[in-house]
Amino acid sequence: MHLGLRRRLLLVVVTAVAVAVGGLVAAFNLVLDHSLQRDANTLVRTRAVAELGTLQVRGTGVREAETPNDATSPAGIWVFSHGRAIERPRVGPSMQAGARRAAARPFHYSDIPAADQRLYAVPVSFQGKRVGTVVAATSLAPYEESRRTALVGSLVFAFVVLGLVVAASWWLLAHALQPVVRMTRQAAAWSERDLDKRFALGEPTDELTELAATLDALLDRLANTLRHEQRFSAELSHELRTPLARVIGEAELALRRERGTDEYRTALELILRNAQQLARTVEALVAAARHELGTARGSADAYSVAATAVEACASAADDRQLRVQVKRPPQPLKVGVDLDFGERVLQPVIENACRYGRSRVSVSVARSDGTVAYLVQDDGPGVAEDEREAIFEPGSRGHAGSADGTFGAGLGLALARRLARSVAGDVVATRDGFRITLPPA
Repeated sequence: MHLGLRRRLLLVVVTAVAVAVGGLVAAFNLVLDHSLQRDANTLVRTRAVAELGTLQVRGTGVREAETPNDATSPAGIWVFSHGRAIERPRVGPSMQAGARRAAARPFHYSDIPAADQRLYAVPVSFQGKRVGTVVAATSLAPYEESRRTALVGSLVFAFVVLGLVVAASWWLLAHALQPVVRMTRQAAAWSERDLDKRFALGEPTDELTELAATLDALLDRLANTLRHEQRFSAELSHELRTPLARVIGEAELALRRERGTDEYRTALELILRNAQQLARTVEALVAAARHELGTARGSADAYSVAATAVEACASAADDRQLRVQVKRPPQPLKVGVDLDFGERVLQPVIENACRYGRSRVSVSVARSDGTVAYLVQDDGPGVAEDEREAIFEPGSRGHAGSADGTFGAGLGLALARRLARSVAGDVVATRDGFRITLPPA
């Protein structure tokens, strides 16, 4: 049978208290029994010694002193002279036989269970020679009654204490574990859509509230990870839809009828360019996801990042016969991202400049406000002020691109901004170009 935590704790507490109370009860009764035995021994010895003081001792034997009203021997007193009982109480034969045995062993205690009596013998000596013996008896009934009463009382007390401990422990455990029960029920009721639900027990003041705070922090991390996965899936689906549609459309168009070699070549070039854009999109999304999860970012020379990105856009610049210039900074600068990541941020922006520039594109790099800032400029029509935010939306293109029919799916700038912001940077449009900021190394 499975026991819950509360029952297990209660069982441990009750067992420990039962053992402790049982030990105390046993110790109390042992101490009481020892004390009662000692009192009985003291009493019977005192009676024997007191009787010894009333005797007349001669060489011929022992004789009890005469008193005015002395008719019988005191109760429970035997006086033996040379082995003969000269005084004895009126008791049963078992007591008489016990008294004779006790007289043979002075200074010893002996019990008569049948009569519930204890005997003690004291020798009577005259000039160093034993001439008689005094045997005293006392009843053990009062002591046994006291012992039984104490045993019953202590057992009743133990059961009462144990019952109170059980009740108090059950109440305390129930109230102490109530937050855990409530947290368990809350967690069981939450689903994958309840990303903002928390236990919210306040600042940690004890073990339970510290546990709740730790679990809340864990839920925050899990929620962030789940949101990241959901956003990554949504963005991957959204940003790959247009390039995939273009690849499928071009392939279907090329296969619809027989075409010449040049037409097939043109179709394949379009498919290749869309496939390359798909690859860049996937790589950019994966890189953004990796950096958002806090993986190591590395570092790179800022000028090398710009030069590599410009080199990757060389074919686009050659197609339009553009001159792309990278201005070296006065002093070496390092960015807090690796070379590949920095290239993925800059390349879409430089490609955009090559697409709209008329004769030249320039890329400069400098330190600005604690960041490394790249300025990408071209001599094209520029970005209208009312489009400077809209062009960063996935699938959106400015009026200049729509007017001249240039190639593009409207994903590059959105990915560039997404990558830059994943490392606390940004991409913003200016009047005559774009400003990209990345963290310094």
